[in-house]
Amino acid sequence: MCAHPAIKAFMCGSLSGTCSTLLFQPLDLDIGPTDHPAVDRVGMVTVLLSVVRTEKLPGLWKGVSPSFVRTIPGVGIYFSTYYSLKQHFFQDRSPGALGAVLLGGGARTVAGVFMLPVTVIKTRFECGRYSYSSVVGALRSVCQTEGTAALFSGLTATLLRDVPFSGIYVMFYSQTKASLPKGKISASPSAPLANFSCGILAGVLASLVTQPADMVKTHVQKYSWSFIIFSRSALSFWENGLQGYFRGAVPRALRRTMMAAMAWTVYEQMMAHIGLKS
Repeated sequence: MCAHPAIKAFMCGSLSGTCSTLLFQPLDLDIGPTDHPAVDRVGMVTVLLSVVRTEKLPGLWKGVSPSFVRTIPGVGIYFSTYYSLKQHFFQDRSPGALGAVLLGGGARTVAGVFMLPVTVIKTRFECGRYSYSSVVGALRSVCQTEGTAALFSGLTATLLRDVPFSGIYVMFYSQTKASLPKGKISASPSAPLANFSCGILAGVLASLVTQPADMVKTHVQKYSWSFIIFSRSALSFWENGLQGYFRGAVPRALRRTMMAAMAWTVYEQMMAHIGLKS
C-alpha cells in the first residue's frame, strides 16, 4: 500500500532536517545573551575557535542530539503540514505572496507548538547553566522541579519569531523561484543550486526581521517563563539600544538562513524524486 502523500512529505522533511542540522550544527552554539557582558561581545569566529581549543572539533557538535530530537520530527511536521495546507487550499495553483505567508506561518505554528518542549530542553542543554545528562533526563528534571508548564516557556516569543520568519521566508522563496526562468526550476542539474540560492536570499531578510524576538525567546527559555522575566528581557535589550536586539544577529541569521535553504532544497529534490509537487 502506498503511503499517503502527507506522510511522504513528512519523511522528505525529516530527512531534509537531518541533513541541515548535521551540516550547520556548529553555527547553533549559544553565543547570545549570557550572564557575562564581555562574553556577549565576542564574535562568532572567536567562539568557534575557543570551542575547538577547549573541546576539540567534536565540541562544535555539542547539543546535536537534542537538535536531532527536535529537528527530525519538527521539520517533518512542518513540511507535511505545509504540503497538506497547500493541497487543500491551492491544489495545483501556485500561492500568491499573501497565500505563501499564510502557508508558511500556519505550518510553523503547528510544528512550533508541537515541538516547543524539546526546543526548551535544547536551549537549556546548550547554555551551560544546567547539568543535564540526556534529553530524557532534562525533560524529567524540568517536569519535577518546575512543572509541565515550564516546557512551554517562551511560547509567545517563539511564535512571534518563528511564524513571521516562516511566512516571510516562504513568501520570498516562492516569489523568487517564480521570477526565475522556468528551465532553472525543473529536473535539470541546476535546480538544487537555484533552490538553494533562492533560500539564501529569502532567509537573510526573514532572519533580520525576526532577530529581536529570537533574542527575547532564548533568554526566557534559559531562565524559565514568567511575565516578569519576559518583560525584563525585552526591556534589557531595549535599554542597550537597537543594537542590543541584534547582538549575535550574524551567526543566528547565518545558521537559520543556511539551515532553511538546505532543508527546502533537499525537501524539494526528494519530493520531485518521488513524483510529488512540493
